[in-house]
Amino acid sequence: MAQRLPLIIFALVMALIPLVPGIPPFWIVLLDNIGLAALVAMGLVLLTGVGGLTSFGQAAFCGFGAYTTAVLTTAYGVSPWVTLPASLLVSGIAAVLLGIVTVRLSGHYLPLGTIAWGIGLFYLFSKLEFLGRNDGISGIPPLSIGSFRMLSPDTIYYAIWIAVLLCALLTMNLLDSRTGRAIRALRRGHIAAEAFGVQTPRAKLLVFIYAAVLAGLSGWLYAHFQRAANPTPFGAQAGIEYLFIAVVGGAGYVWGAVLGAGIVVILKEVLQSYLPYIFGGQSQLETIVFGIMLVLLLQLAPSGVWPWLMSLLPFKPSRKTPNTSIKLEHPTRASGSSPVLLQIDKARKQFGGVTAVNDVSFDVNAREIVALIGPNGAGKSTTFNLITGVLTATSGKISVLGKEVENAPPQEVVKLGVSRTFQHVKLVPDMTVLENVAIGAHLRGSAGAVASMLRLDRAEEARLLAEAARQIARVGLSDQIDQLAGSLSLGQQRIVEIARALCVDPMLLLLDEPAAGLRHMEKQRLATLLRQLRDGGMSVLLVEHDMGFVMDLADRIVVLDFGTKIAEGTPAAIKRNPDVIKAYLGAAA
Repeated sequence: MAQRLPLIIFALVMALIPLVPGIPPFWIVLLDNIGLAALVAMGLVLLTGVGGLTSFGQAAFCGFGAYTTAVLTTAYGVSPWVTLPASLLVSGIAAVLLGIVTVRLSGHYLPLGTIAWGIGLFYLFSKLEFLGRNDGISGIPPLSIGSFRMLSPDTIYYAIWIAVLLCALLTMNLLDSRTGRAIRALRRGHIAAEAFGVQTPRAKLLVFIYAAVLAGLSGWLYAHFQRAANPTPFGAQAGIEYLFIAVVGGAGYVWGAVLGAGIVVILKEVLQSYLPYIFGGQSQLETIVFGIMLVLLLQLAPSGVWPWLMSLLPFKPSRKTPNTSIKLEHPTRASGSSPVLLQIDKARKQFGGVTAVNDVSFDVNAREIVALIGPNGAGKSTTFNLITGVLTATSGKISVLGKEVENAPPQEVVKLGVSRTFQHVKLVPDMTVLENVAIGAHLRGSAGAVASMLRLDRAEEARLLAEAARQIARVGLSDQIDQLAGSLSLGQQRIVEIARALCVDPMLLLLDEPAAGLRHMEKQRLATLLRQLRDGGMSVLLVEHDMGFVMDLADRIVVLDFGTKIAEGTPAAIKRNPDVIKAYLGAAA
């Protein structure tokens, strides 16, 4: 209840504003426009700020929502309320068709793609005869409840802001869930998310559709607010402005969308009203000043105004401590009678004319710690990527419990009980340690987006967070559980990655340079933890350059040099191997 108190207070304040005696009607119009813009920006918060997918074309989805209700109500006499699901459905279908192509793009091609179809749809709206071409459609009936008709800005005000508050609540529920964490993980690239079972194309398409549906809702309300629809509000310039709103308010924050909409809409109105008087009525000057002021605002608060304001508060919102007594069921996996857990048989990986892994063969048995060592560029991380499905082998065979995994995607490999960390830490810096670790338990839950938005996933969510808290305690970071991952030292971040990997409840744990950045005592605690994991039935395959750490810990060592295995054996045997001494350890070994 305490977490929802700010939302309740805000709802009460917004409900009382139109009832204030003598409030100018123009203020209500401004608030209506702010609410409409906030709905679109809220979708962009999820799409761009959280999911990392930049879109300049959201105004076009407003057009789908507006034109759908305009056609159905004026040409066919359908009730405006009946057209609401139709408007959302048309916006969603358009998002599916555009998203299947768009979300596959990356880098600068993604925003360029959204600009392209945004411009294309704007011209489509202006050329279709049944949409009224450039003149659009007028005479759209107002929203009504019985005999009450929402003809004026103050009557439709409540419909707009109820929609804003409901969508904000649903969006916050979605972000605070298993699905929300998967979406937030997209910002750090697809490799880490897929390593824990996230279907990244599906997650991207989901957030793309959700943002489009929110824009379609805004368009539906806009059509019945203005009582007309024409192409002008749905063009590329409007799309750019919506993205500005999300960025100014705080692209990763739901309430940043509302704040950003208020700042941009009010600022534009003030400049358009007063600058002509100051500068003698010169046209377009307000656009220049508006742009300059937005740049200055972003210089002051580069992450957005909302997080900047939150940083000034003397207190920080607290999170309920997970109940670690709640148990999460162990994942169901196929078992095998063979003591060999991982088998690599003549694995080869070529990049053009370069052979990164050259017919490498070795096994990892149950309850065993195996170290993979060698000079930089020896092919160790590439071997990890072959095992976990990040890369596909050119030839050879890789099996887990007798099941071949070559060419299997990472989402399928992790289901077999193989989890990993990364050479370069891949955490989401603006998520807490608890949230980052909980991503590792993604496959141990099943609640979808709808269940998350309606908070039907709370029992499962409690189990997932409890498991994450247990693994954090297991690696000794309970004191950092609510800290942002980006605020931790490199060594601590590596430990967080290990906790995330343990949330999979793996049979085989792959650790890529886990001791890098750790102090001596931290290395000793890590070694103790890995021995406990081995004694508990887990196998560990690790890449590490700290030979003291490796020699004291590993049961067996495999040595690579230029992609080729040059030795394999116990630590004592590897120390005496002349090929290893020459290639890696040096004469001092």
